[in-house]
Amino acid sequence: MSNERDTLTQAKKIVVKVGTSTLTYKNGKVNFTRIDKLARALSDLVNQDREVVLVSSGAIGVGVGKLKLKEKPSTVQQKQAVAAVGQCELMHIYSKFFSDYGHIVGQILLTKNVVEEEHSRQNVINTIEALLENGIVPIVNENDSVAFDEIEFGDNDTLSAIVALLVEADLLIILSDIDGFYDCDPHKNNDSHLIPVVYQITPKLEECAGGAGSRRGTGGMITKLAAAKLANAQGIDVVMANGSEPGVIMDIIEGCNVGTLFTTR
Repeated sequence: MSNERDTLTQAKKIVVKVGTSTLTYKNGKVNFTRIDKLARALSDLVNQDREVVLVSSGAIGVGVGKLKLKEKPSTVQQKQAVAAVGQCELMHIYSKFFSDYGHIVGQILLTKNVVEEEHSRQNVINTIEALLENGIVPIVNENDSVAFDEIEFGDNDTLSAIVALLVEADLLIILSDIDGFYDCDPHKNNDSHLIPVVYQITPKLEECAGGAGSRRGTGGMITKLAAAKLANAQGIDVVMANGSEPGVIMDIIEGCNVGTLFTTR
């Protein structure tokens, strides 16, 4: 266990972000086994008297699967319609799996204007805090069905950092389809190396970030790096890791050397 990761074991309030690629198979259908493992890991954290907020993508992806569409719609209106169906299905799935481990979930859907306006932002904070105080796991997503632009926040990586700031989290965990942050794209370069700890996000580091990864998601290393930078600026540690095995969450909390830790310490 490295010294930089010792403090992660003490994290009381944790925000975990999962992307569409973590929640679905390559064919777009729901990966129930993985969601089950995610619910179990987060339930274990709650059982340790930690406060957990889940920021989950997947409304459009799950909607595509639910409606048996061949691909994601191209127009904003159709995406919003699919998201409306998918969000209901996604919360139903989360509710079922979390209840299997004795926990209740609550849905929080956000748009950019809600977070930017002071009064409504405070209402969001109050609601999340009330859920946490009652032992309920808040599940946050962008309200894709009413968002004016295709994706107002740009991605849920940014949203997860904003949520971490709102709740004054100790730790933000970003799970995706890659093991962490590399010095170059591991999909294109066999000589790439995982960077275990980042103390400062420099312009040179930002140059290492590529574009979107999975075709099922919207974010990539660029957005994840931007989220880490936003959270670090407020003193929040960030760990980027592979969500293919959600048990990695427990490894992170136990201080194991997995993924990439972005820290200001």
